[in-house]
Amino acid sequence: MTDTYILTLQCPDQPGLVAEVASCITEYTGNILEAHNFNDRDAKRFFMRIEFDLAEASACAKFKDAFTVLADTKGMDWALRDKRQARKVLLLVSKFDHCLSDLLYRNRIGELDMDVVGVISNHPAESIGTTSLKHFPFWHFPITKETKPQQEAQIKQVVEETGAELVVLARYMQILSDDMSSYLEGRCINIHHSFLPGFKGAQPYHQAHARGVKMIGATAHYVTADLDEGPIIHQDVETVSHADTPQDMVRKGRDIERQVLAEAVRLHLEDRVLLDGQKTIVFRS
Repeated sequence: MTDTYILTLQCPDQPGLVAEVASCITEYTGNILEAHNFNDRDAKRFFMRIEFDLAEASACAKFKDAFTVLADTKGMDWALRDKRQARKVLLLVSKFDHCLSDLLYRNRIGELDMDVVGVISNHPAESIGTTSLKHFPFWHFPITKETKPQQEAQIKQVVEETGAELVVLARYMQILSDDMSSYLEGRCINIHHSFLPGFKGAQPYHQAHARGVKMIGATAHYVTADLDEGPIIHQDVETVSHADTPQDMVRKGRDIERQVLAEAVRLHLEDRVLLDGQKTIVFRS
């Protein structure tokens, strides 16, 4: 039996990186299954994702020790993960349940490998359409302008207690505070119901209709303190026409939102997204 690992790294660009990383893997019985790398020439940064098998379980610890030495020498930020370990994911939702239901369905059929540790909403469970909530821990944390700090403290407590590695805002219609955004930096994905950076704020489909657009879209991005301006992970669009009403656009938009969010979550879970300042490097399979 072999164990499969995913190695991700970034560092200042320099000659020989690909060869040295590959040599370190093969030295410890590693067999490379998939490899991607990218040089950001403007930033002079090197990015890499390698998926590989180790024939001997005992080789992992030895590989880590050896790679730590290499990484320190090259100034690498790196991570190594056992592919068998599903990520712990916490889902946040308000009343619109289409993205939540889609994520839970894809998880159930094995399309998304995530350990759903719970669902949080600012509305009671009975106001959310999906029936899947009964299978997961559920927290109802109401929120008002005055109680926002206390409500976010409750969310933080759940994140800590469950060990959630990723928080997904599956149409959670609350703006996170700067403090909360910083706390979840790099591990919180939001779905925005428009093709960013256009049509921010409320009723984007109505804005799009008023402008007579011919395409609508959705954007999944990491949450930052700058509203709807976090690093973009995935986007998609749908053709519309003059005959489409705002309601038609909402209907079409729901489908795009589901697909875009699910793909962004998949990419994150599979360690295919590396942050490059305000951008992302996405290594697709």
